[in-house]
Amino acid sequence: MAAVVVQSGVTQPPNSTVYVRNLEERIKIDDLKESLREIFSEYGNVIDLVAKKNLKARGQAFVVFDDVEAAERAIKEVQGFELFDKPMLLDFAKTKSDATVQREGNEEELESHKRRRLAEKERKQAQQATEEQKKLKRPAGVAAPDTAVARPTKATRGAGLKSSNPGAGAVVPEEYLPPNKILFVQNLPEDYDVDGLTAIFGRFEGFREVRLVPGRRGIAFVEYEAEAGAISAKESTSGMGLGAESKPIKVVYQRQ
Repeated sequence: MAAVVVQSGVTQPPNSTVYVRNLEERIKIDDLKESLREIFSEYGNVIDLVAKKNLKARGQAFVVFDDVEAAERAIKEVQGFELFDKPMLLDFAKTKSDATVQREGNEEELESHKRRRLAEKERKQAQQATEEQKKLKRPAGVAAPDTAVARPTKATRGAGLKSSNPGAGAVVPEEYLPPNKILFVQNLPEDYDVDGLTAIFGRFEGFREVRLVPGRRGIAFVEYEAEAGAISAKESTSGMGLGAESKPIKVVYQRQ
């Protein structure tokens, strides 16, 4: 068993993926990846290298080796090494890479890994959206209305399926609700019934049932045994065109 590496800046337990940050953001991605591959290939077989140009991922990369020992050597030797005049800061990645899961397991395990990663991403988006909503609630220094007793919040007419709890905090937009096992489907053609929706949503793992809402057209709830099935269904069906006009449907997680 390999010894645990104790290295400045290392906070995660050893694994075969190295997380690199503090990279020069102005360098083209292809040039950056080529330079990183040339450096890290000195320490072992690099089976994947991920670097993206979107705003949140700039200045970061993931280098995937085929064994943990190679990743340990790379962190020990490359920590603080300057690339494009900036010292690289290295750590082990928090989770296994897709390439590692695929190498060690099978397609089913890879798909399960991707679903868990997607669920975690959506949870983080929901958390961020909640924080942003809280910031917008009231600017600093603005006085509250000069009434002796605050009036209870009045539920908005037509709030429908959304919470009308006056004590609730900031409302997270539907698109950023955290995953759960029930989907809320909107913009459905009027002629779609339970059987038609079951044919679409019933092909995903753990399907339980479709529930229409009496007196409300164009919406339905789809329930699964676990989050994994709901995540797969949402990813595959959101924006799908249905009906004669191929109107895209909206699929989000049910508000809890």
